[in-house]
Amino acid sequence: MNTRIAFVSLGCDKNTVDSEIMIELLAEAGCEIVKDDAEADVIVVNTCGFIQDAKEESINTLIEMGRLKEEGHLKALVAAGCLAERYAREIFEDLPEVDAVIGTGSYESIVEVVERLVKGEHHVRMLEKPAARSLGYRKRVLCTPGYYGYAKIAEGCDNRCTYCVIPNLRGPYRSRLPEDILQEARDMAEQGVRELMVIAQDITKYGKDWDGQYHLPELLHRLAEVEGIEWIRLLYAYPEDITPELIETIASEPKIVPYVDMPIQHCSDRILKRMGRHHTRQKLVEVIGALRERIPQIAIRTTLITGFPGETEEEFREMCDFVQEMRFDRLGVFAYSQEEDTPAARMPDQIPEEVKQARKDELMALQQQISAEKSSELVGEELDVLIEGLIPGEGDDGTYVYSARTYRDAPDIDGFLFLSSPNVYMSGDFTRAEVVGAYEYDLMGVDLNVEYSE
Repeated sequence: MNTRIAFVSLGCDKNTVDSEIMIELLAEAGCEIVKDDAEADVIVVNTCGFIQDAKEESINTLIEMGRLKEEGHLKALVAAGCLAERYAREIFEDLPEVDAVIGTGSYESIVEVVERLVKGEHHVRMLEKPAARSLGYRKRVLCTPGYYGYAKIAEGCDNRCTYCVIPNLRGPYRSRLPEDILQEARDMAEQGVRELMVIAQDITKYGKDWDGQYHLPELLHRLAEVEGIEWIRLLYAYPEDITPELIETIASEPKIVPYVDMPIQHCSDRILKRMGRHHTRQKLVEVIGALRERIPQIAIRTTLITGFPGETEEEFREMCDFVQEMRFDRLGVFAYSQEEDTPAARMPDQIPEEVKQARKDELMALQQQISAEKSSELVGEELDVLIEGLIPGEGDDGTYVYSARTYRDAPDIDGFLFLSSPNVYMSGDFTRAEVVGAYEYDLMGVDLNVEYSE
């Protein structure tokens, strides 16, 4: 199939993996994958439909890409992913530039869809139930920089938080077989991936759908055996399922970086219950304490929601006090988004938008100060860093300045260490740095792997 295809992948890193699978399928079918949207015959936009801001970004991107039917080579536009799964009928009605929709359970039909579009069909719809999607081993064309990649170990979610539509869009929780995950990890290592991000909607429940037992520690031990992988990073671990065995695995496996992304969303027991969350404030205190006691250097990232229906000023103040007490290393805050087809959207006592935003801004200002203090505490420390790239035009004669990441920094969401070095590095190289300066979210460092001649 001699067709030029461009991809736009929006939303989370789970979406990135889905895009990588579709690109591989199209490449195997003979399509040419192009980076310039204006050169494409077909553009696939892998959309996000999680919250209002993400929906707006997806819609605006579809409109923008649709203009290339007049300005470029574009013959057909495909909406894939969560927005397509959630609003297939509305997309066809309101966005006439869209020629096909592919739901979250139908990615493996991407070649058939493109073939039909090339033949002149329009309003092609592929919407199998998400749970019907195959979760076996799939080759992928990495969309990430070559030195890091994502291992999606499960699909869907069973948590049923009252504010979240993901179970409706992605189906129930289904763990992937460890052999398939390990083969993908080996494939990525052969392609040069050195940092592996372990992801799912909730990685801590890996394997519980098989026999009710926790299988993440076992999987992590096996991933740590993959040659070429140097760092393993854990994203989206829910606090109620962070077990002593998992903590010990993080502490004892050298390749697992001491970093965990643990979304908690709130600390008030009443709000947590209304959210449908399965932990309490006391459980959070215990888990965070256990992590820090066993792994003193661990970096904990979390997310919070402000303005959930019924959140009082006192409960918001409780959350501010909790952030001060816990001093998270990384923190993101979302203003509650009232999403249709969720229980929370029908709850009374919806909070005005300006109040939600004001609370979000206050929390972020509080965290900025905490982050600045924590960054300052790192000055003088020596850390391994992964080189991201050279910053052109920076540095004195004979030195270069690189953007790099420490174990405390996940790509795209956390900060950088800006490294001064006379050495020439490639993206994905590791070196050792001393931290010599700190900002709110970023660090300055000097390379310790320098040989000076007399």
